[in-house]
Amino acid sequence: MSDLNTANAFLIDMDGVLVKGETPIDGATEFIDRLRDSGKPFLLFTNNSKYSPESHSTRLSGLNLKIPAKNIFTSGMATAQFLVNQNSNGSAFVIGESGLFTPLQEMGYTLTKDKPDYVVLGELDTYDFRAICKGVELIKDGAIFIATNPDEILPGKFGLEPGCGAVAAMIEKASGKKPYFIGKPNPLMMRYALTSLGARAQDAVIVGDRMDTDVIAGLENGMMTYLVLSGVTKKEEISKFPYRPTKIFGSVAEIFP
Repeated sequence: MSDLNTANAFLIDMDGVLVKGETPIDGATEFIDRLRDSGKPFLLFTNNSKYSPESHSTRLSGLNLKIPAKNIFTSGMATAQFLVNQNSNGSAFVIGESGLFTPLQEMGYTLTKDKPDYVVLGELDTYDFRAICKGVELIKDGAIFIATNPDEILPGKFGLEPGCGAVAAMIEKASGKKPYFIGKPNPLMMRYALTSLGARAQDAVIVGDRMDTDVIAGLENGMMTYLVLSGVTKKEEISKFPYRPTKIFGSVAEIFP
């Protein structure tokens, strides 16, 4: 048990922190209950762009995690915000799932296969090789390559699954163009989420399972960082990084806001 009363707002990663694939992590429900009882604002803050906030909320509800859509912020939402801010009259060819299509459609962004300004990649449940090939073609023809996040692996229903970063690497090799990643650790996503939460970085803590996205993102934005060992990062791997989390926990079951 640890006293975290210095943190007034929480950004909480989802995969590997609250759930692992389709299984809740032990103590996650109780952690969310403690957080809600504390009255401190929080957002589930995930690089996973497969699902919309509503779909995430429904999925989590089935795992006994009652979290409303308004408390969920995804890299798909951050990507849509980025595209609208950069080029509100632009167009995009999207390779992804509903969690990426939905926020773009809600913002009225033009989705097309015909000379788009951007090719936008998110996580995929099924790999549509034809869409990937089309994306490569459009990028080679001049479309800007955007990807929701750099995660190469993520915990899934079949164990560790290839993430957006892994597919982006394939497209990069084929097209010769590097993607611009919107999700963690990009400071843009942190700022979008903190603005949505109405919190300042120095008052907030990020709870995550990855040194290379969660911890570095919090560190570089002036936030406290809490690493849980229930997901991707193992304790023996921490020393390989030049930076350290503020605190380390076995899981959220040990965190008492």
